[in-house]
Amino acid sequence: MVDRDLGVIVIKPSGLSYEKMTAESMVVTDLDGVPIVEGQLNPSSDLLTHVILYKHFPRVNAVVHTHSKWAVCWAQTGRDIPAYGTTHADTFYGSVPCTRVLSEAEVSEAYEANTGHVIVETFTERNLDPLAMPAVITASHGPFTWGTTIEKAVEHSIILDEVADMAYHSEVLNKDLPAMQQYLLDKHYNRKHGKDAYYGQR
Repeated sequence: MVDRDLGVIVIKPSGLSYEKMTAESMVVTDLDGVPIVEGQLNPSSDLLTHVILYKHFPRVNAVVHTHSKWAVCWAQTGRDIPAYGTTHADTFYGSVPCTRVLSEAEVSEAYEANTGHVIVETFTERNLDPLAMPAVITASHGPFTWGTTIEKAVEHSIILDEVADMAYHSEVLNKDLPAMQQYLLDKHYNRKHGKDAYYGQR
């Protein structure tokens, strides 16, 4: 998570098993990813990816990176996850984008930072709103999701892997499957997230 008012990022430590992790295990850094609280643990090796995303997506307050099975399958093919149905449209406004492959130079020079940069590049080139599309899959790697809260970022990770699974099996059942109708995607996304949203309780 990032707390922009305090000027800090909190991230999990690198390589520590989740069973042994506690709140005290978390690493606190400044907004450039420099640790600012004394401790014995190194931050996640993906820290610089998170730093880049926080700097370029100012409305994002939490980032989650996983290697969940079905999203990774799509990442390894280098394909976007198409919007085939309303489960997808309830959370993601359109196809979940897959980034381009990083070059050998980008990997060797600054792999984690360039992972962040290629995500930002993808969203810039496609003119995507990070809150309307709170997920990306990085080619040959895996998914990143985010949100305005850590709960939303985690929820988006769970939903992403479910829709990745559904999309794969939908293509198995129909290899010529078209993307869902734009008007239906608009309806389902906007009834939950649009300015006149009416889904759920007030």
